[in-house]
Amino acid sequence: MNLKVVIHKEGDGFWAEVPALKGCFTQGDTIDDIKKNIKEAIDGWFSVDLPQSYDEIIEVAV
Repeated sequence: MNLKVVIHKEGDGFWAEVPALKGCFTQGDTIDDIKKNIKEAIDGWFSVDLPQSYDEIIEVAV
């Protein structure tokens, strides 16, 4: 599964969102921070919104 991630520059840092996943966003000081943080945000989004019957979270490439 590929998801579009939009990265925004704001002040001295960045914030990112995944438009396909309502409420999935994060912030960071560097692009490397954003890459790490958005992966965690996506994992968190799926862990909350997947039905209880799922045993694992799929890994997504960002």
